[in-house]
Amino acid sequence: MTQQSFPIAYLTALFPAVSHTFILREIEALDDLGLDIRPVSVRRAGPEQLIGSAEKAAARRTFHIIETAKKPRKAAAALWHAMRHPCPFAKAVSLAWRMRAPGLRALVYQGIYLAEAMVLAWHLRRTGCGHVHTHFANSSATVGVLAARLAGTGFSFTLHGPSDLFEAKYWRLDTKISEARFVACISHFARSQAMLHADPDQWHKLRIVHCGVVPELYGMLPPANPEAGLRLVFVGRLAPVKGLRILLDAFDRAREARPDMHLTIIGDGPDRAELECLAAPLEAAVTFTGALSQADVAARLAAADALVLPSFAEGVPVVLMEAMASGKPVIATRVAGVSELVEDGISGYLVPPGDVETLTARLLDLANDPDCWAEMGRAGREKVVRDFDIRREAARLARLFQDEGGETLRLEGSSGNASVKDPASNSFLARQPKTTTPGEQN
Repeated sequence: MTQQSFPIAYLTALFPAVSHTFILREIEALDDLGLDIRPVSVRRAGPEQLIGSAEKAAARRTFHIIETAKKPRKAAAALWHAMRHPCPFAKAVSLAWRMRAPGLRALVYQGIYLAEAMVLAWHLRRTGCGHVHTHFANSSATVGVLAARLAGTGFSFTLHGPSDLFEAKYWRLDTKISEARFVACISHFARSQAMLHADPDQWHKLRIVHCGVVPELYGMLPPANPEAGLRLVFVGRLAPVKGLRILLDAFDRAREARPDMHLTIIGDGPDRAELECLAAPLEAAVTFTGALSQADVAARLAAADALVLPSFAEGVPVVLMEAMASGKPVIATRVAGVSELVEDGISGYLVPPGDVETLTARLLDLANDPDCWAEMGRAGREKVVRDFDIRREAARLARLFQDEGGETLRLEGSSGNASVKDPASNSFLARQPKTTTPGEQN
């Protein structure tokens, strides 16, 4: 494997985060390919996010923008760095002004993002990073694109949804696409929505790169005892967008016919207390576990019979990939790019969002036909292995970082120890000037 000549800053608003383990997996896969990835987080993750050894190790190697900005000496160094490069600074200010949303509050926040970008730009030049990549197109992407302007580096981002797309005009998705060297869209649906906001001459930048999992981490175990009743699991943030009120209603109705069903809810969030109150009449039929580590989630999936995800809005949920890699059928809502992962009636069931009656019927379909569990599980695992292996997706992303994308919508990717083009060639990273300022220290 080759080593990347210029480090790549990997920016998110919060890293590591329990709900974004796919970003950690992606960084690990890029590391394995020989790229020099430098994680950057706007905020420092709290102990509630560091629930596994991988998360703790990632936190130790992450540069934290706000924490650095609070240190007077480093904040002064970042400001001095920006003032020493007046032309890039003027361009960044102009870009920040063009990307601002309406209103005084948004203008104030834009100033905050510019200040954070100055700290990041100082870090980029100090460490010799030649490119900034961000996940999501919201505030962290604003900081990323402004920092790239200040430091004279490349910029790209991964487009997810739903928030990226719901507030596309507010976050100036069109401008960010125009500024980016490429955009990694996690689904055809996400790409199509980006096309609505981008000028047609920018569409060639929009590529398909899935989020993914390592299938071998999820073992295919047969149901322990189908006669004991359907054991369902939900994994996700306990927030209104996840549709858990609909799930509890449908689960309660389904138990009138199949009282042997059980539901485990894994995760935490602002709705937890209210959801526990709503589930109280169901007593032992519903279990709340709180947030769990990646290893613990994998173990819970292995012990379950099926996963259910009744969200009102999603991108392509990684937890569905995890369940399918575990050989489990899934029930999910037909939103955004979910149908690009789950085949209705083949690897699980797709239901309309907010439809209690259909969700109840599909829960009963699974409960009453345990013979289909293994067949659906095999189909789901085959789909994940073929199209959502994080190592293949990382190889696709690495080729885009190496400026090898050409015009192909979805590049060929290889798994495992895939080689990466030597950056000493004429890739765009190799063409970036090394801008480390002598004498600048941590």
